[in-house]
Amino acid sequence: MALVMGVDSSTQSCKVVIVDAATGAVVRTGRASHPDGTSVDPEAWWVALQAAIADAGGIADVAAWAIGGQQHGMVALDAQGRVVRDALLWNDTRSAGAAADLIAEFGADALAARTGVVPVASFTITKLRWLRDAEPDNSAAVAAVALPHDWLTWRLRGYGPVADGAPAFDELITDRSDASGTGYWDPATDGYDRDLLVAALGHDAALPRVLGPLESVADADGRRVGAGAGDNAAAAFGVGAGVGDVVVSIGTSGTVFAVSAERTIDPTGTVAGFADADGHFLPLVATLNAARVLDVTARLLAVDHDGLSALALAAASGAGGLRLLPYFEGERTPNLPDATAELTGMTLASTTRENLARAAVEGMLRGLAAGLDAIRGLGVPIERALLVGGGAQSAAVRRIAPDVLGVPVEVPAPGEYVALGAARQAARLLPA
Repeated sequence: MALVMGVDSSTQSCKVVIVDAATGAVVRTGRASHPDGTSVDPEAWWVALQAAIADAGGIADVAAWAIGGQQHGMVALDAQGRVVRDALLWNDTRSAGAAADLIAEFGADALAARTGVVPVASFTITKLRWLRDAEPDNSAAVAAVALPHDWLTWRLRGYGPVADGAPAFDELITDRSDASGTGYWDPATDGYDRDLLVAALGHDAALPRVLGPLESVADADGRRVGAGAGDNAAAAFGVGAGVGDVVVSIGTSGTVFAVSAERTIDPTGTVAGFADADGHFLPLVATLNAARVLDVTARLLAVDHDGLSALALAAASGAGGLRLLPYFEGERTPNLPDATAELTGMTLASTTRENLARAAVEGMLRGLAAGLDAIRGLGVPIERALLVGGGAQSAAVRRIAPDVLGVPVEVPAPGEYVALGAARQAARLLPA
């Protein structure tokens, strides 16, 4: 039995799965926590990865591995391969002004055409521009830029900072999906847009080599190592999404991403034109308000999540006219950072616990449905929705979703989809 390892290095933790390459069955698992914050020393990820691998029983018997991880994070390295400063994560918003500056300089239409995305604070390119403007000494010291999963792959293969000489920056690798979230990679040519990198950082720098879906390198022990993937692309791969599928992920935030055979360009920035982990594309919409809409409503009604589902399913579709606009934390899609939630349609008849529960579920799903419609509006065919994440475990969400989303809905068995997607990538590297 050949074993492979898949890793999910997420914002909150590092998860490891050891999988039977032939059957996909999970043999053992491991886990370790990451520190809180939007600016984190990457060394903490490296410590957590080693701890999670040890918790999973080690990798002495593993034939291949790959790492999936949180997208966009800026890991800046100096000429010795040392981390220049704490990594700015995808959810660090200090670079919002830098995003606006880049759009003003190049134009949203041109940036979307060149890279598939219009910069927002999440993307790496804006974090590099912020570094150039806010910390010029640190910016000047940057010799290479990696993403979280790139840097961890590099370290686990046996590379890292050196006291003398040059570090092995040519051994930094990434994949199309994570490269497509930087804001300086062109999905049309599969190449970096160096002019945009220089405009952001102020000078050129070494970048990871972008491997194709079936390409690999070796680690120090001769194991095959896959390119890895950004978390959403790895999750799509792990859940088995194909062309015509849209994955609706209901976690703390919400994401809607489809597997598309064709590249998408959205100059409005609503849909990010990412690549996927299997040679296709992954147009994606992110929302801020997802499962926490259910959390706050359950607290308000003094019930647990099962109780919230029961109440919601006891109400009729449309919640008697009660309608919740669930912008409790502002919203990213649409771009309304200062918005607040609104409850409308309140009458003596409509204002019941059941209708409020139903309005919360429907309101959350409508926000995700708007993302699905935006992707469909770019010509991406959508035939099936795969519902994942903690919110997908709600019976009310599962029952109500087909009507709100307007497509057939399937709910895969719960699992560590990002790590499983990385493991699936690794399994494809082994001889048949």
